Formats: sequence, structure tokens, C-alpha cells
Amino acid sequence: MFWTLVATVFCGLGAAGIGLVIRAATRNAAPRWIIPVFAGLGMLAYLIYGEYAWYEHKQSLLPEEAVVVSTESNGIFWRPWSLFFPYITAFSAVDTDSIGQDTENPDIVRFTLYRFEQQITDTVSHRVHIINCTTRELVPIGSDGTPRLDNLKTLERGDPLYSTVCRR
Repeated sequence: MFWTLVATVFCGLGAAGIGLVIRAATRNAAPRWIIPVFAGLGMLAYLIYGEYAWYEHKQSLLPEEAVVVSTESNGIFWRPWSLFFPYITAFSAVDTDSIGQDTENPDIVRFTLYRFEQQITDTVSHRVHIINCTTRELVPIGSDGTPRLDNLKTLERGDPLYSTVCRR
């Protein structure tokens, strides 16, 4: 977050410099308010760019064994451009190295699912899940190591999470 602030300030200074050049090129005929307007627009443009580039940047940092299985795009009313051009605000990835079997039943698979979310500071959470590959039932594992059956979900056959974990 610190480096985002520094980059935003420098983008604002650079854009203000463009406003200064415009004033100098017009022999101060351009209004004085053009400098802070350019600074504000430069900072806003950098922040918008950062929002739209976040997903590709985070995805490039993932190791090869991480497979993205879902993304979320939400329009946010205080960012009106996102209502017309939504961007990815969160995604989930499976660590394929964590896929394994804990039981004698080969259809029950255990894996770790990571969730990345773009907020003021990026958040990453992970949770261990088990899935029954024949019935497509997905159950998270609680912090005490027991399945949380109250959160049971049945996945569609074409779901990327199901396809990644239960390669058939």
C-alpha cells in the first residue's frame, strides 16, 4: 500500500508537469487551474489502472501449481466506471500440490482453496476442503479438523473447481 501511495503521488506530479508544460507552451494563456486538475486526473488514472491490472498482476505471482478456478467482478457505486466496465475484485485458486486423499475411498479428495480479494489492502485466505468426486459434494473443513456439513455445496459437473480437483 505504501508503494501504491508513492506511485500515485509521482503520477500526480508527472501529470501536473504536463499541465505546467501546457501553460508554458501557451505563454501562460492556459488557466492556472489546469495544473491541479491534471495532477488529480493523473492520480485518478493511476488508481483506476491499478484496479484493472490487479488480477493479471496477482495471477502472474502465483506458482505454477496454483490453478484459478473462479473470479468475481462487482460494480461499485462509488467507482462509477466499474458499473460500465466491471473488473475482477476477487478470485479463488486451488493449490494442485495439496490435492490428496485422506480416506480409503479414492473418490473423496482433500485440497486447499485460496481466496484473493482486492480491498484497501489485499487479503488472502485459505481453507481446506474435501470433495466427493462422484456426487460433486464440496465440504469445507473447520479449524478443528471436522467437516462443516452445514456449508455443504453440490457443484455442477462443468465447474472449474470440480474439473481441477477431480480430473477424470
